[in-house]
Amino acid sequence: MTSTAPHSPDWDAVLGDLKGVKIITDVNQVAKLSLDYYHFSPILKAQLADKRGHLVACPTSEEEVLRVAQVCVRHRLPLTVRGAGTGNYGQCIPLAGGVILDLTAMNRIRWLKPGMACVEPGVKMAAFDKQARAMGWELRMYPSTYRTATIGGFIGGGSGGIGSVTYGQLRDRGNVLAARVVTMEDTPRVLKLRGDEVQQVNHAYGTNGIITELEIALAPAAPWAEVIVVFDEFMSAARFGQALSDADGLLKKLVSIHANPIPAYFVALKDYLPAGKSCALLMVAETSVEPFQDLVAVFDGEVTYNKTAREAQKGTSLGEFTWNHTTLLARSLDSEITYLQTFFFTLERVEELYRYFGNEVMMHLEFLRVGGKAIPAGLQLVRYTTEERLNEIVRYHEERGAAIANPHTYILEDGGRKVIDPVQLRFKERVDPYGLMNPGKMRAWMERAATENP
Repeated sequence: MTSTAPHSPDWDAVLGDLKGVKIITDVNQVAKLSLDYYHFSPILKAQLADKRGHLVACPTSEEEVLRVAQVCVRHRLPLTVRGAGTGNYGQCIPLAGGVILDLTAMNRIRWLKPGMACVEPGVKMAAFDKQARAMGWELRMYPSTYRTATIGGFIGGGSGGIGSVTYGQLRDRGNVLAARVVTMEDTPRVLKLRGDEVQQVNHAYGTNGIITELEIALAPAAPWAEVIVVFDEFMSAARFGQALSDADGLLKKLVSIHANPIPAYFVALKDYLPAGKSCALLMVAETSVEPFQDLVAVFDGEVTYNKTAREAQKGTSLGEFTWNHTTLLARSLDSEITYLQTFFFTLERVEELYRYFGNEVMMHLEFLRVGGKAIPAGLQLVRYTTEERLNEIVRYHEERGAAIANPHTYILEDGGRKVIDPVQLRFKERVDPYGLMNPGKMRAWMERAATENP
């Protein structure tokens, strides 16, 4: 059954049905809460610039979420869930208007215990870590938007980040333990998903359920020193990054490698980044700093910046120059820059593509664990000229064996895995029979609807 949403709902009736839930109708506020950082992509910028919701609902409890879901089903209104809106490819931008469901007011930590926590989706990651670290624990991974991003938004729209060099990606078994999810059936229900069942809503852009509570695994907290190492040659930096990521005895949370000229975009760090050098931005446990220095020497690196964990808590963290904050900082100086997301798997492939594209595709690596091994993944900066040239760059990478998670599409399957996920589709068929949740983002659902209604 596909959506039968009317073109002109009775908005007065909708607002009456939502009485008691905080509602935002101010045009400017609704516009702001309809968008994310989609403009990192010139292609998405053209496709999504005019997409807006009609109103924003701001529930404070699961009971209010159930009410909003019921009203949307009754009036056949599209519903798009959002957290802090720090995503980069339109995950929370409504393609068909309707209701924006802002979950940031659902920000309670239900419980914290050794190795585990239960939170509402709107809990900010930095605020959570502050409480968890007081108990000796911390988040296993987080995005570079750590200060503002919510845990629910990260799980719904993200995949990995700072910490992934040790703990892999969100979808790896054991990172996300359980979720409570509100459905959009004729009578909305609350489902409790545990273990592998969580994958049905993990990184699904809110297309098949409204997450109202999460259980997540934690890591033992460590005192993370922040270090910059510079290198004369990029491949020396890349090989150092691989060696550090592979060094099981050295505790690390971030291994981020940047080819010259990317360090020139890090204006706040210019005193530590000599012109013409490539660099590694790192978070290493204080207990590992001394043996880490020997590894630096092996690869002829030079430490130019070394903050203790206590010092690193003041001011801007090095993490805010890595992952997609690198793109943000580069674009603040050159708005023509865009980016790619790439799994290289081997340094040989990194070197081949680095040599081939030169400064048209500036090499930025983030190391993470995939299948038990540390691999180089890329968030390369691309000097954008045309869509055709960008597609050529993507094709060339794929022909050489690199896997592109395309950040220039808002379609769930086209961005990352490139295949239909039958588990997520079957779950959507159960919990969203009218196709009201973030419509237009799940290819599996759209192809199914086209088959039913040729």
